[in-house]
Amino acid sequence: MPYVSPFFNGLVLCSGLIVAIGSQNAHVLRTGLKREHVGLTVAACIIIDAVLIGLGVAGVGTLVQSSPLLLGAARWGGAAFLLWYGLRSWRAVFASAALTVAPEAARTGARQALASVVALSLLNPHVYLDTVVLLGAIGGNFTPPERPAFALGAMSASALWFCALGYGATRLSGLFARPAAWKWIDGLTGTMMLALSASIAFGA
Repeated sequence: MPYVSPFFNGLVLCSGLIVAIGSQNAHVLRTGLKREHVGLTVAACIIIDAVLIGLGVAGVGTLVQSSPLLLGAARWGGAAFLLWYGLRSWRAVFASAALTVAPEAARTGARQALASVVALSLLNPHVYLDTVVLLGAIGGNFTPPERPAFALGAMSASALWFCALGYGATRLSGLFARPAAWKWIDGLTGTMMLALSASIAFGA
C-alpha cells in the first residue's frame, strides 16, 4: 500500500472505531457527569484497550504476516469490514440517534465503579473485534518494526478519546445530546473508514 505513517494509520483507524455510540462510551460519559471515579474509569478503559491492542497487533499481526494466505485474507477482510463500517456510518448520518445520558443520584464505590467498567469493556464482543481482530489483522500488513508505531497510534487515539469523554463530560453532554453532532461525527467516521478501506484494498 502507499506509505502512510504507521502511527497516523493506527491513530485514524482507532479514532473511527472508538467514537461509535455504545455502552462503554455511555458509561464513561455518565461517570464524568456525576464527577465520580472519573480518573479510575478513564484509566481502566485506557489500560484495557492498550492491552488488547498490544495483544492483537503483536499476536494476530505476527500470525498474519507469517502466512501469505492469512495476509491476503486480512487485507481483503479488513478492507471489506472497513467498507461496511464506513457505509454504516454514512447510513447513520440520515438517522437521528444521539447519546443521552442522565446523571444518577446514587453514588457508587470505587470497587463497583471498576467492576462496572471492566465488565462493560471485556464482556462486549465488539471490543475484541475492534482491538484484537481488526487492528491486529491490519497491523499485520505492516513490517515488524512498524507495528509498535501502529499500535501506539491506536492506543493514543483510545487514550485521547476516553480522557476527552470523561473529563469533558459536562460540556460534551450537551453536544452529544444533539443528533446533528452525531451526524457530523458519523460522516467524518464514514469518510475515514472508506478511505482506509480503499487504501488497503487497492494499495500495492
